Amino acid sequence: MSKFLIDKYRSLEAYTPGEQPKDMQYVKLNTNESPFPPSCGVIEKISSAEISKLNLYPDPECRELKNKIAQLYGFESDNVFVSNGSDEILSFSFMAFCSEEKGAIFPNISYGFYKVYGDLYAVDYKRAPLKEDFTIDVNDYLNVNRTVVIANPNAPTGLSLSVNDIEKIVSSNRDSVVLIDEAYVDFGGQTCLPLVKKYDNLLVVRTYSKSRSMAGARLGFAIGSKDLISDLDRIKYSTNPYNINRLTLLAGCAAIDDNDYYINRCSQIVEIREYSKKRLSQLGFEYLDSDSNFIFARSDKIGGEDYYKKLKENGVLVRHFSDEKINDFVRITVGTKEQMDTLFCVTEKILKEV
Repeated sequence: MSKFLIDKYRSLEAYTPGEQPKDMQYVKLNTNESPFPPSCGVIEKISSAEISKLNLYPDPECRELKNKIAQLYGFESDNVFVSNGSDEILSFSFMAFCSEEKGAIFPNISYGFYKVYGDLYAVDYKRAPLKEDFTIDVNDYLNVNRTVVIANPNAPTGLSLSVNDIEKIVSSNRDSVVLIDEAYVDFGGQTCLPLVKKYDNLLVVRTYSKSRSMAGARLGFAIGSKDLISDLDRIKYSTNPYNINRLTLLAGCAAIDDNDYYINRCSQIVEIREYSKKRLSQLGFEYLDSDSNFIFARSDKIGGEDYYKKLKENGVLVRHFSDEKINDFVRITVGTKEQMDTLFCVTEKILKEV
C-alpha cells in the first residue's frame, strides 16, 4: 500500500478471486467456469479479419447485441444493458442505487463482491443472516426501504428462492431497486424475468461466464425497466463508454445465435451434477441441493480447509471459504464427468489416509 492511497480506501478489503495457479496442471473445479468450450459459431466469429479491426473503437451502444438479447428474452432493446462482465453491472448498481442515505441489504453469506462494493461506495448496508438450513429468509427483505441485492440461486450455497418469494420482496419495496443476480439460473433455478414487465423497480442481472462458456470474454447483461437501464447508461457513459471490446460483442451475438448449443451444455452439466451428488453421498458427504453449476459439500471425516488443501496437493482445485458458518464446506464446480471422477478418485485416497 502506497502513501498516496487516500484514507477512505486504506481499510478496504478487496474481493479475492478464485485461484488461477500456473505452477502445475490442475483439474480446475474452483471458479464455476463451464468445462465446455464456446460454440463453433463463437469461435468462427473471432476471425483474423475481425481481429484486424481492433484499431477501431467498438459500438458504445452495443446495438446488435442488445437487440439479440432483447429478442431472445422477449423485451425491447431499451430494456437491456450490457457490460464488461456482470460484476460491472453490480458496481454500477451500487453507485446508482445505493448511498449512505439509501442503504442496501443482502445475505451475509453470498457473492463476496456485494460487501466489497458496499464498502467501496460507502453504502449503509445490512447483511441478513441465512437460516439454519442455509436458505434466505424472505421476511428479512420485506418493506426494508433499502436496495435489495440477492443472488438467485445463491452463491456459494446453490440454493434458490421461488419466483413467488422474489415477487413478495419486489412488491413490498416499490420505492427501492431490487437486484436479482441470476448468474446461475440456467442450471435449474427459476428466472424472475417475467416480473420485469410488472415491476419497474426490478433489475435482473445475467452473465455469459457460466452457462455460455465465456468467462474469459467478460460479458454480462441486465434486463429491467427503461428508466433503470437509462440510469445504468448514465453511469456507463460517465466512466467508460467503450466498456465492451469488439471481439466480445461479436462473440456475444454469436452465442445468442447458437442458443440451442448452450441449452444442451447446461443440461449436460445438470446431469453430471446429479451424478456427482450420488457419488458424494457414497463417499459420506453431505451437500446442499444445488440449482447451480456447483455443489456445496462437507464431510464429517475431514474439515473443509484440510480437504481443500489435500485436493490441491493431488492436483484438484476446489474453493474453500473461511467464514465460520461455512468453513467446513467446499464449493465444487461441476466439470466434465472425467474431471469429476478424478475428484472422487482423489477423495477416496484422501479419506483412506485420514
